[in-house]
This record gives sequence, C-alpha cells and structure tokens, in this order.
Amino acid sequence: MSISINEKITGFEVVKPEAVAATPAPEPDYVEMHEKVKRPEHLVGSTYKIKTPTSEHAYYVTINDIVLNPGTEHEQRRPFEIFINSKNMEHYQWIAALTLIISAVFRKGGDCTFLVEELQSVFDPKGGYLMRGGRWMPSLVAEIGDVLERHLKHIGMIESEPDLHQQAYLAQKRAEYEQISAQAQVAPNCDDSTQSYPAGAQRCGKCHVKAAIQMDGCLTCLACGESKCG
Repeated sequence: MSISINEKITGFEVVKPEAVAATPAPEPDYVEMHEKVKRPEHLVGSTYKIKTPTSEHAYYVTINDIVLNPGTEHEQRRPFEIFINSKNMEHYQWIAALTLIISAVFRKGGDCTFLVEELQSVFDPKGGYLMRGGRWMPSLVAEIGDVLERHLKHIGMIESEPDLHQQAYLAQKRAEYEQISAQAQVAPNCDDSTQSYPAGAQRCGKCHVKAAIQMDGCLTCLACGESKCG
C-alpha cells in the first residue's frame, strides 16, 4: 500500500526488527479457554452413572462446563472440572488423583479430546467386564473415558456421527457382507443395546464391540468404522 506525503520531511528513524517483534498483538474481543480463566459462581453440569458388574455400588461422574462468551457469535461450552463419587471406597485414592489431573487439563485450554483415547486404552490386569448390549469394557478407567467421550459429543467438541464418506463406506460394507453371508443380521438401529451384528464378528480393538468383520482381507468394524487397512 502506497502512502502519499504532502508535507516536508523534518526527520526520520529506522525501526529495528526487535522493536517490531516487541509490539504487542491486539487482544481478541472474545475469551478462549486458558488456565487463567477464573471459575464462575455457576457452571453447567451433567452427571453420568456407571454401574459395573464388578462393584456393588455405582459410580457417578459429574462434568461441569463453563460457557465462554455467552450471547455472542463466539459462545462455546468447554469442560472445566470433573468429579467421581461412589459409596465404594476401594478406588478412592486413584480416582481422586485422576479427577484432579483431568480437571487441570480441562482448565489448561486447547484440545482435551485426546483424554478419551488415553483413558479408553487402559486395561485392567484382572480383566474387564461385559456391559449391557454385549459391549466389552476393558476397565473402569476405560468406561470413565467412554463417559467423557459421550459428554464431549454432547457439547460439540467431538463429532457425534461419522462423516458422510464414512457412513457410505460402512453402508457398503454392510451390504457386501449381507450378500456373502446368509447368517448376517444387521439391525437398522445403531444403539449397542439393540444392535445385532453378524454372527462370527470379532471384537473391535477400538470400540470393544463385537462388530469387526473380515472383508476383502481387511478387518473392518461395523460399529465405529475402524479398519486395519487404514
């Protein structure tokens, strides 16, 4: 952009690169999640119940969210803290530590969705348990990760449905399997409690549902779309 000078030049100064770099950038007119955001008096919360067959008492997971920039185009809901309560005191010590760490990650800001995969990858050396609907859960920590995933989908941080390309791919695999297997019975409902997958399906290593089928030399999960072929 050219600048027109209509007056006499009386002096000049060379601006050093250090001075340009030291010039503070203009602050955005909206607030993003970071560790200096103070806890407001009111938070929006959701509580989820976990009932495992290995424990007499249930666990209640409460995740509180902070609403940033309410009433503006930049309004967003982000997790702020997590609490886990139960009458079962067997796991109290590590559960208290886990909630403190997860809450600290929430308040740090940025993308916290990686916590879901990290928690779901924890396996209990004593063995996991079978949930309602036939889904295998490798540990209590993994089910806490499953609850976190459901919550992040609820507030929009994780896409709740596969994209159109993945939906079309899964529909194609279902149709192919139905043609080559007379025993395949795939229900139209994708809920784990009512979904029946083809007989002989293997357990998926990602979502732990017995929905992985062998097609064209490639193991593909009909529940989450995980494929060994990438």
